[in-house]
Amino acid sequence: MTDITRIDGASDAAIADWLAARVQRAFRASAGPVTITVPGGSTPFPIIEALLAHDLPWERLVVWPNDDRVVPEDHEASNTGKLRRLFEPVGAEVVTLSVMEQVPHFALAWLGMGADGHVASLFPNTDPRADDPRNVVQLTPDPLPPEAPFDRISLTIPALLDSGEIAFVIRGDDKSDVMAAALAAAHAAAEADEAGEGDLPMARLPAAARRQVTVFAG
Repeated sequence: MTDITRIDGASDAAIADWLAARVQRAFRASAGPVTITVPGGSTPFPIIEALLAHDLPWERLVVWPNDDRVVPEDHEASNTGKLRRLFEPVGAEVVTLSVMEQVPHFALAWLGMGADGHVASLFPNTDPRADDPRNVVQLTPDPLPPEAPFDRISLTIPALLDSGEIAFVIRGDDKSDVMAAALAAAHAAAEADEAGEGDLPMARLPAAARRQVTVFAG
């Protein structure tokens, strides 16, 4: 059964310390590259800046975006472009998502959530499933978010679940009720060993995780 731990009110620095400890553990467990997946949007980037202040062998890190808008990487809406500007100066590699990519196992999946309960670019209208045979999908949110009215490319639930650890960072008063309802639905679905097909993506993914999920809220 999924074990969901919620941590309220953690600062950017505290979350960065937590992430750094997990990444450090992955570096120590393997002499090769360590691969993680990280979210886009506005919330992650101050945390990433604090994370990169840690003294770690960043040249061994490979970073996959959870998702991206289908725009050039120099476009202001590109998650990949923003991630490159942060990670590449310290020597880390940032992958460009493509539907042809062979998605690896992630040491850590760091995720966010939208106010409508979407995770990565798996919006409610796309009916994301834990048994999707694909690892990467291109899709169109409906409705299109007015602040980013673009088609998307996204890792799927199975690709995100293929991770050693899963963490969400969810901020904003507009998300608190959705998050609480989704986590309650995830608990119920996991206890009943059901897929939670009628639930939001934020409920479906933790319900199917069958491992530790940490949620930083507030």
